[in-house]
Amino acid sequence: MNRKLILFLLILLGSVFHLHAQTIRILSFNIHHGNPPTEKESVINLDTIAKIIKNSKADLVGLQEIDVNLGRSYFENQAKKLAELTGMHYIFSKGIDLDKGEYGTTILSKNPIERVEKHFLPSPVESETRSLSVIEVTIHKKKLLFANTHLDLKDKNKIEQAKFITQRFKNEKLPTILVGDLNSEPNDPAITELSKIFTKSSIANGFTFPQDKPTTEIDYIMINTTSAAKFSNHRILDEQYASDHRPLYVEINIK
Repeated sequence: MNRKLILFLLILLGSVFHLHAQTIRILSFNIHHGNPPTEKESVINLDTIAKIIKNSKADLVGLQEIDVNLGRSYFENQAKKLAELTGMHYIFSKGIDLDKGEYGTTILSKNPIERVEKHFLPSPVESETRSLSVIEVTIHKKKLLFANTHLDLKDKNKIEQAKFITQRFKNEKLPTILVGDLNSEPNDPAITELSKIFTKSSIANGFTFPQDKPTTEIDYIMINTTSAAKFSNHRILDEQYASDHRPLYVEINIK
């Protein structure tokens, strides 16, 4: 087979894939309960967070460090408020009870949420409880799962938490997107564990922490390897004010 024919077939196959693939826009963002790190602790700015989300045009958003009815954020349900500001559907997943309120993660979805799972993750070593939330949603007539988490800082805990996640999804047939602040760098054991069934958009997701001069890669967007998916337009948003993390954005083409 000559080179011209091979090139033609490759182009044809790529065209067929893109003809049937649908692009899904994904955002993952640790929002530091809406408190910009350069401001006083009393300053809460959800309007800026909402603007970032809306400007990204994301279909699915995983947010970490969300306050619900906490005094430090003026007793607001931040999950509900961000859903209202962005015009998206939402769920909140509690990690811990805190000062008569709750603290955890949130998923926002442009499309109606069809099913919800919430799991508390294991913590062999005493620490702040973490959770895994999962929604089922249909986008472009394609049913998929979207999961969001915020793993612990302690090594023993985050390894066990990663194992819990791989156990939950190892036999999953639906395309499954996993996002979150995993508190782990690419070569850490927790990422090695998750990489058994998930793949990242690139070898390096990119530095997202701290926000002013990022030097650490701990925020991730992944999809299960059984999905016929391709990544594109991977980028760290140039946002230095809203949180102590920068937002991570990726587009995923699911056939």
